Formats: sequence, structure tokens, C-alpha cells
Amino acid sequence: MDTRHDQLYQQDVHDPYLRHWHARGDALCPECGVSYQAGAGRWSWEGLDDAEHAERALCPACRRIADKAPAGNLTLAGSFVKDHTDEICNLLHNTESLEKREHPLERLMTITDEPEGLVVTTTGIHLANRLGHALEAAFKGHVDYTYSDDRTALRVRWERN
Repeated sequence: MDTRHDQLYQQDVHDPYLRHWHARGDALCPECGVSYQAGAGRWSWEGLDDAEHAERALCPACRRIADKAPAGNLTLAGSFVKDHTDEICNLLHNTESLEKREHPLERLMTITDEPEGLVVTTTGIHLANRLGHALEAAFKGHVDYTYSDDRTALRVRWERN
């Protein structure tokens, strides 16, 4: 039987940025405007019925950004990256926009130009995974996925020469 190593794991509640919200009431992030609806148990771009009385607190994504603590780390290497940086960055931003609509805690944190290529950090593992798949689908190349033991962090390496 062939075992897949690129599967998308369900993120456990061991992530301190997510676990901390499970027992709270409604909240509104003053940084990005995303709201936590206690009844639904999730963060959403939909407004709250009673936003005036909701707690004001940074959402997990904004907290990760402020703490500079990414859940996803994507390294893009190879000569193709240097020659196609603009197209690659457009793909990264477009993929983030699509993911963020449904999953507001999945965001790009940084895209930095390093000697090896580009290094991208994300607030969630699902966006990092999706970016790896998007790069492979659009530009081919080779991609590797490495999850942390507790599945709260993901390292993706995509390479094309």
C-alpha cells in the first residue's frame, strides 16, 4: 500500500493560539475586524449580532503576526524562483486571498528574499499546505511537507531549477 506523505492533517487543539478561545464568548479583533462567534465556535468575517458588547481581543492570526510566530514556513528554492519572483508572489497572494475568505485565520505573514530563494511564513498550516500544492500545480517542481510531531507547525520546501 502506498502511503501519502502530503496529506492535510487536522490541527490538534495543542496549538496555544487556537486553544485559548474555546471557552470564551463573542470577540472582535480590533486589528483585522474578524469576529469570534461563541455559538458557532469559530472565527468568521461575518459581523456579530451584538458587536458592541463583544470582547475586543486580537484573533489568533493577528497574535501570531504580532508575536512573529508562524505556524507555516515555506521555502522556495532554485533558479526558477529568481527568474519568476513576480509571478510566484502573485500566485502566493491570490492563493491566500482565496483561502482567507473561508478561513480567516489563514494568512500570509511574510515573504522574504533570501540567498536560497524566497521564504514565506503563514499563520496556519493549511495555507502553507495549499501554497505548496498551488506552486506545484502552476509551476511543477518538487515539493516536500514536514509536519511537527504535534501537527501545529508545517515546513514546506518547493524547488525548481
